[in-house]
Amino acid sequence: MSDLYRLADHRARRRTISFDRRELGQLLSLYSMRVRSGEWRDYAIDFRPGMAIFSIFRHTAESPLYAIAKVPSSNAGVYMIYNGPRKLAHGDVLEDVLSVFERKLKLLSS
Repeated sequence: MSDLYRLADHRARRRTISFDRRELGQLLSLYSMRVRSGEWRDYAIDFRPGMAIFSIFRHTAESPLYAIAKVPSSNAGVYMIYNGPRKLAHGDVLEDVLSVFERKLKLLSS
């Protein structure tokens, strides 16, 4: 018990990655539009070593439908979107990555 640890060294090693206010605003805006249309029902935010994950669920008891990960140390880009094990998009700008969820317009004939 004679070892001394500097708190600053410990914090530097355990740097928690999280979503900032702007990123959370974008994620929750997209989420609320899809909840309103009845597509999505629940979400979760997880913090793992070196990453933060925003998971989207169709039903609460299921596995996530989509996972939006923030991984600053990744070579593929800071943000990634997964549908199960399949990577749908990756990039350095959250807005660009979230464009995967933009609805495509359909021509309806009367």
